[in-house]
This record gives sequence, C-alpha cells and structure tokens, in this order.
Amino acid sequence: MRAQQAPPGLAGFVADVAASRERIVFSLEDGTRAALVPVEDLDALEAMEDREDIADAARAMTEPGSVPWEQVKADLGL
Repeated sequence: MRAQQAPPGLAGFVADVAASRERIVFSLEDGTRAALVPVEDLDALEAMEDREDIADAARAMTEPGSVPWEQVKADLGL
C-alpha cells in the first residue's frame, strides 16, 4: 500500500519512521497493538524467519519415511 492511500495522518508517521529509524507502536483501548517499523527492521525479521524455515526444513529432511507426492496432492485436495 502506498502511504498516500493510507488514512489521513498515517503518511506523516511513515515518513517519521523512515527518517528516524525509530519504531512507533499504536495501542487501542482493548489492548490491540500494531507497529510501524523501519524497513531495515522488517528485513531483519524476514531474514530471521527465513533462517528458521530453512532449519525446520533441514530437520524435516532427516525424519525417517516419506509421503508420496500423489498422497500429498490428495491430502491438499489438488
């Protein structure tokens, strides 16, 4: 989403986060929270998730047994 398409005022917060590289956390009265983070933080989080996914896949590859491709497709309804 382009910042200009966001609700009024949000583009200013986006510009502040991009310039300062500081995080902004928004909280609602019900405790719901969301954050604007610098893209560098997002990149770091995504890289961490990728490493975890790779480690999970490597562990799965060491498990004994296998499932035939046709069975996987049938289980997924493909």
